Amino acid sequence: MLTLAIKLILAHIIGDFVFQPKKWVLHKETHKHKSKYLYWHILVHIIALIILLQFNLNYWLALAMIPISHYIIDVIKLHLKPKMNHRLLFGLDQLAHLIIIALVVKTHTPYSFSINLLFAPKTLLFITSILSITKVSSIIMKTIISKWDLTEYNKESSLADAGAYIGILERLFVFMFIITNHWEGVGFLIAAKSVFRFGDLSKAKDRKLTEYILIGTLLSFGLAIAFGISYQYVLSLIK
Repeated sequence: MLTLAIKLILAHIIGDFVFQPKKWVLHKETHKHKSKYLYWHILVHIIALIILLQFNLNYWLALAMIPISHYIIDVIKLHLKPKMNHRLLFGLDQLAHLIIIALVVKTHTPYSFSINLLFAPKTLLFITSILSITKVSSIIMKTIISKWDLTEYNKESSLADAGAYIGILERLFVFMFIITNHWEGVGFLIAAKSVFRFGDLSKAKDRKLTEYILIGTLLSFGLAIAFGISYQYVLSLIK
């Protein structure tokens, strides 16, 4: 089952990412289902499937269902693209392809999956922790540091919401390092962030900005470490 799943996912990666030039993508977005490259794209998927499945016709369902469903999903995506957020659409598109692959694998090599797994204590604990170090931590940090007014520095050019995304990503990394017992990764992350922030921290005249950045960084890492340790402790109780 696992081998088949890996082969189908690899075929998808080859067709959707490796052998799909930007020229094809742009042509498909312009001409949609009339684009010749859409059909070449599907042909690449078929060839990748045939090769990876080693010309085994016992997998006829995969050879038929995946290309057909891929065509349908791609046509729907092309028509929805002008109306939807392209990042959300990309995620939904890839999720749809993966669901089809999962269904094909289940048909060829039946495996059990229970919805109750989503409500298992370990799963709920993990989801709770992820939400805590992303959304909850962001709100906690915003509430704490809102007492300081740094409006004068907000005028400097920067990416929209970049700070929030950086904070979320760093806390996710710290959390993963902790639950996998790679504490050295936390130290590396702190060092890496210090290097990238050196330009801001080295401005002697901007002491307020330096202190603000340090407080934000320490809060972010502190929350991630606290939630990571809490996750491990509660997980040990569940075991």
